[in-house]
Amino acid sequence: MALFRLNIEWSDNSKNTLVYKYPFKKSGKEVNNRSTLTVRESQVAIFVYKGQVADVFGPGLYDLKTNIFPILTKLAAWKYAFETPITLDVYFVNTKQFTDVKWGTQNPIMMRDPEFGVIRVRGFGAFAFKVDDPTVFLKELFGTSSSFETDDIVSYLKTMLISALTDSLGESKVSALDLAGNTLEFNEIVKRSIQDKFNAIGLKLTNLFIENMSVPAEVEKALDERSKLGILGDKTDVMMKVAAAEAMKDAAKNPGNPMASAGVGLGAGVGLGQAFAEAFRSSGEKPAEKKVEKPSKTCPSCKAEVSLSAKFCSNCGEKLNVKAFCPNCGEEVSVGAKFCASCGQKL
Repeated sequence: MALFRLNIEWSDNSKNTLVYKYPFKKSGKEVNNRSTLTVRESQVAIFVYKGQVADVFGPGLYDLKTNIFPILTKLAAWKYAFETPITLDVYFVNTKQFTDVKWGTQNPIMMRDPEFGVIRVRGFGAFAFKVDDPTVFLKELFGTSSSFETDDIVSYLKTMLISALTDSLGESKVSALDLAGNTLEFNEIVKRSIQDKFNAIGLKLTNLFIENMSVPAEVEKALDERSKLGILGDKTDVMMKVAAAEAMKDAAKNPGNPMASAGVGLGAGVGLGQAFAEAFRSSGEKPAEKKVEKPSKTCPSCKAEVSLSAKFCSNCGEKLNVKAFCPNCGEEVSVGAKFCASCGQKL
């Protein structure tokens, strides 16, 4: 019986096909010793005979007479080698990288924050993966289907990813304040924790991106309030005074009592100013000291200001009239007087 020539190949025109089973039944032909195999780049061909993996072929052109038939003969003790066609399955596995697979937390992740207690966190991003071990992938996930696409496995991978993210958040004990600034670190932590699970099904997580980690609106509001109070210092008295000032502002806007609103409105601005002034003083700002000017007299020669008790001008050296003055009020007093006749200051 003359054997026909058959070239087994797969032209992948899709963007999401992971595994393709060659349709021998549809073509009405089977493998024989004149058959050839073409495996393109980013592909792997797996020959399965009676449920056993016979061989795996990487990119290239193969003559099955020399490459596969000796293996099949050994597996099945096949007596009629090269004389009749043989029935087997050929699976093409796509080994390229599948990128930009979106993920997100459908339900919020509960985490214990050291400052805010138990809060809910949401996150979203993207990841990329590829088939790393085609044989393991075929045995663990694909089975005997005629085709297998990314949609058949993506939801399972997302579940694995979010589980790893939840564990990483719990183990890190990071504050909600620091979540946004540590996404790159979380990328690496989650990748390390989940890689073994991907390897167990023949896959590899090639990239992971955590684009955003968000907290509930009430926590965001608390963070904004804390940032505002951080300008004045993280002190209890500051928080109480600013809260009181805010309460006065809200009361001033209340239209329920016109007289009370008018009174509070007049005092709100004053109260707000006082609250902030007190806050700044409690933060360490010292009030300006009142400068007390000391009494002085003028040199009759150069008109320079000199001390009341000076006998000579410090500027020109001119001898000055010796007069006594009260250091408190500056009034002239008698030389040798013990008290000022004007203010009573002891001299």
